[in-house]
Amino acid sequence: MFLALHSVTLRYPQAGATRAAVEAATLGLAEGQIGVLIGPSGCGKTSLLRAVAGLERCSAGRITMGGEALSDTVTGVHVAPEARRIGMVFQDYALFPHLSVADNVAFGIRHLERGEREARVQQLLDLVGLGHAAKRSPHQLSGGQQQRVALARALAPQPRLLLLDEPFSSLDVDLRERLAHELRVILKESRTTALFVTHDQLEAFALGDVIGVMNKGHLEQWDDAYNLYHRPVSRFVAEFIGHGVFTPARIERGSPSPVVRTAVGPLTDVRECPLPDAFPDGECDVLLRADDIVHDDASPVRACIERKAFRGSEFLLTLRLASGEQVMAHVPSHHDHQVGEWIGIRAAVDHVVTFPRQPA
Repeated sequence: MFLALHSVTLRYPQAGATRAAVEAATLGLAEGQIGVLIGPSGCGKTSLLRAVAGLERCSAGRITMGGEALSDTVTGVHVAPEARRIGMVFQDYALFPHLSVADNVAFGIRHLERGEREARVQQLLDLVGLGHAAKRSPHQLSGGQQQRVALARALAPQPRLLLLDEPFSSLDVDLRERLAHELRVILKESRTTALFVTHDQLEAFALGDVIGVMNKGHLEQWDDAYNLYHRPVSRFVAEFIGHGVFTPARIERGSPSPVVRTAVGPLTDVRECPLPDAFPDGECDVLLRADDIVHDDASPVRACIERKAFRGSEFLLTLRLASGEQVMAHVPSHHDHQVGEWIGIRAAVDHVVTFPRQPA
């Protein structure tokens, strides 16, 4: 792996004790890959990014890049941030207001000969779609354009690794989604290895080749988006990614595959289903995502609409079964059912995600 973190722990002093902001995090990025860290506020994702940058000293563990140790608590190695050849892009752009766009981009490569420096600046401004704006001042640009200037400036010295700490958080939703796709194209075209921090799942899925979900300092899962969604390794990941709920279930032997008995009916012909003896008496909790529940008026299973959220082409419905269990469902928005209305539903599950039963 080009970037490798081995059991990295980061602790901060706190009232005479220490608090682990990051606990034994292990991950790897191949050269040219884009990694993304997501999780709730305070989960440790920015602290982990700062440890990679060298802005925080690891309390334990090892960080290597290109086979070179950047931090190693066993040998005492800690390469200074400025010697790591790592670029950073921040939330607030941090552009120099008194410099032109071109001079901002050129700031970190002033050691180059003038002709080479100007060519590099123009190349990067063209890459981020701002070749026409070289002579403008930052205040003459939109927020999205300013962020692209900050990206070009970070790429100018040709860093071995680029770190981005929620660079789109101050932008509106539509612009963030567009810039996320643009950023992926730019990073791939420049063959830049990058580690990106965000709290936005859609942003993470649009950008990342591999995504890490953090919770209370722990890296719960480091995987691609498909596996995070369909094969979560913990209840936290299962609940954090996408929309869904856990409901009690019982796994029974069947032919050719096990049958999962749930309040919305039996789940049959399912992939990767554990055998009944994986849980005491086959009893477990099964994850039912909103796209696992289908509106079907012919179904004998009925559910009451408790809440509905309009999402443009669809509604996200929160439903309550007569037995008391709650599920969620995506329903096309031309089916404008009302809160309090009972509708027919059925389960259409391919990947069964199960965890040990938790007390109600």
